[in-house]
Amino acid sequence: MARKQAWNPEHLPDLTGRSYLVTGANAGLGYFASEQLVGAGARVYMTGRSPNRLMAARAALRRRNPDAADRVETLLLDTSNLGSVRAAAATIGGRGALDGLLLNAGIVHPPKERESTADGNEVVFATNVLGHFALAGALLTSLAKATGRMVWLGSMSTSMWKYDPVDPQLVSAYTGWRAYVQSKVATAALGLEADRRLRSAGVAVSSVVAHPGYSTSGRTPGIVGVNSPTRLTRFADNLQFAITQSKEHGAWTLVRALVDPEVDGGEFWGPRLVARGEPHRGRASKITRDPEIAERLWAVCEDASGVRWPFAKAAKVAKR
Repeated sequence: MARKQAWNPEHLPDLTGRSYLVTGANAGLGYFASEQLVGAGARVYMTGRSPNRLMAARAALRRRNPDAADRVETLLLDTSNLGSVRAAAATIGGRGALDGLLLNAGIVHPPKERESTADGNEVVFATNVLGHFALAGALLTSLAKATGRMVWLGSMSTSMWKYDPVDPQLVSAYTGWRAYVQSKVATAALGLEADRRLRSAGVAVSSVVAHPGYSTSGRTPGIVGVNSPTRLTRFADNLQFAITQSKEHGAWTLVRALVDPEVDGGEFWGPRLVARGEPHRGRASKITRDPEIAERLWAVCEDASGVRWPFAKAAKVAKR
């Protein structure tokens, strides 16, 4: 029997002919995930809310991967805006099958005071959670056509601060940090719940949760238009070298969760040393594995987004 080859994040399997959508692809983890996917032969839809930043990111990716120019497309998508989500989903849905969806975009540094979106939702929850819930639901049939996979971006913070999002929109008692952690609890819980529901409905799409560890800009290669940390940021981040890694390496885990055929739905992936290291199968925090919390959050997202995932339709598509 041939020995299974170890996963090498710097030499991915051939992804020629496959297509992936990455949210928040204009910088950080989303950019490097896009670059890694394109480098392995995939077609990538890079999405973001700023046209100028998207253009700069696409230009950088093409400079670094000249042979990939015709496999990189950009699409405006603001996950805090449900109208923008619907428009982007309609565009991608018209392209046919989609092999993977990386739900990466998000607010990492929340506002000090509670802010609402045009849809009336708290901005951190809207950006990190609701927009991705709506997008994944809208693209479910496209994923089913390719027996695809969706990856939700988790966080180490959910193991350290066990905030139960009983008030996910933080109508009262808002703090920026709580908004961030609660959004990550919700993201991971929804990712695991999505896989349970997909299996139950017989939909040939898997849902995985992955986190990038402690990935910082100061330890990330400088790329014009994508990552230009100051000298102070470089200095401060390099002082933490023992517990940090670059965003380029942080993207390794996200990409493996998205494309490795050995990854199963419902799994949780992160760096081997938690904060840094090569991709490793782990265990999600207890609060994110609670089905009651997940069911409650699913109902909240359905009500707030107006989106009901088309499980029955997707199951029929997969059987064709």
